[in-house]
Amino acid sequence: MSDSALIINLAYVLATTLFIVGLKLLSHPSSAKKGNLVSAIGMFIAVVVTLIDHQIISYHWILVGFVIGGAYGAWKAKTVEMTQMPEMVSLFNGYGGAASLLLGWATISGMNTITMATTDTLIFVTVFLTILIGGITFSGSVIAWGKLSGKMSSKAFIFTGLRELSILHLIAFFVVGYLFATDPSNPVWLYVSIALALSFGIWATISIGGADMPVVIALLNSYSGVAACAAGLAVENTILIVTGLLVGASGLILTNIMCKAMNRSLMNVLLSGFAKPVEMGEAIEGEVKIMSAQDAFYVLEAAQSVLVVPGYGMAVAQAQHAVREMQSLLEENNCTVEYAIHPVAGRMPGHMNVLLAEADVPYDLLCEMDDVNPRMENYDVVIVIGANDVVNPAAKEMKGSPIYGMPVIEVYRAKTVFVLKRSANAGFAGVDNPLFFKDNTRMVLGDAKDTINSIIREFGDD
Repeated sequence: MSDSALIINLAYVLATTLFIVGLKLLSHPSSAKKGNLVSAIGMFIAVVVTLIDHQIISYHWILVGFVIGGAYGAWKAKTVEMTQMPEMVSLFNGYGGAASLLLGWATISGMNTITMATTDTLIFVTVFLTILIGGITFSGSVIAWGKLSGKMSSKAFIFTGLRELSILHLIAFFVVGYLFATDPSNPVWLYVSIALALSFGIWATISIGGADMPVVIALLNSYSGVAACAAGLAVENTILIVTGLLVGASGLILTNIMCKAMNRSLMNVLLSGFAKPVEMGEAIEGEVKIMSAQDAFYVLEAAQSVLVVPGYGMAVAQAQHAVREMQSLLEENNCTVEYAIHPVAGRMPGHMNVLLAEADVPYDLLCEMDDVNPRMENYDVVIVIGANDVVNPAAKEMKGSPIYGMPVIEVYRAKTVFVLKRSANAGFAGVDNPLFFKDNTRMVLGDAKDTINSIIREFGDD
């Protein structure tokens, strides 16, 4: 092995080590920022070494891409709202898939007839998988972005023939994959492969409802890693293979965690669009009891223990800083405050953790669902801020409900429950919530941030 090859391989080992250390640091909010930086340094080393290894003749287009991509990334990082994080993550997954698809396309386009004739068939199989998985990831991520951003309806889009269309797609994958690998010089199979991948990503994602989007985001993240790994095999780049495996494995682990939190299998989520409609059973009836922010203050003033359950509504209202201020006032009043975080609260994994970390909420106050449910009766007040589906007792009480069997934060067992919402409408999953009609529940309608600020002012006037 030459000295240059040895240096390049050592640089790849260093980059891989930085990726692994970065992933470890990303597992905790207090070290996540450092983990992101460590991973970025590893990726910078990997890119630079790869460019040097391949002896690029002209760097003009590479520099153009670097400037445009860097400027766009910096602008998005500075301007993105926390409520837009889920759709931005979905788009990033899509970008990764698109990059793999284009790399596979470029690999085939860069071969002449002689090169194709002397190249091992296995290489063409990996190129086909790169295009296939990359295309599915890209189009599926775009649909997920549309659902999360409100550009599309969050409901599952089901139409006659969807099952048959998907089966035909799966059969076509094997047929076209075989033709692509055995006759790569025919450009028809390349374009048919791209079309099949993009269309399947669309059908597979539009048939999944909005409540399952957190799982879909995690799965698409895994897909982008698998596509990158296949691309690495296609171009024989070690660091791309390793990076793809790390992303694919971590995304799959996260997907599994999300599915367990919803008490559903991955296949159940992916095939939800093919399931027969679930009958809702008996209608939920009752009277919503409205409470003013001032009356809520009087109850909180006397409380000794308070549990806050944040949801997407807190992100929309940007109420996390107000919640943190209210926490301080309650603690000064000799009241203990904790936060219950459901694994699928918000629109992406860790959404609520990021919001609360932004407001400097101590991480040790963030409790998992299994920690708070056994002692729910001990809380004087539970404040539900915009969360709906993750506290819905229909998951326990109504066998006809689409979310029946899903583990939820059992706030209905607390002494008093305040639900801070703009209205009493159903949540993102479109499922009615019997919690609103419980005897111990009071609805405080309005913008969550305004409501909490009103309670804060009452503490100041007291």
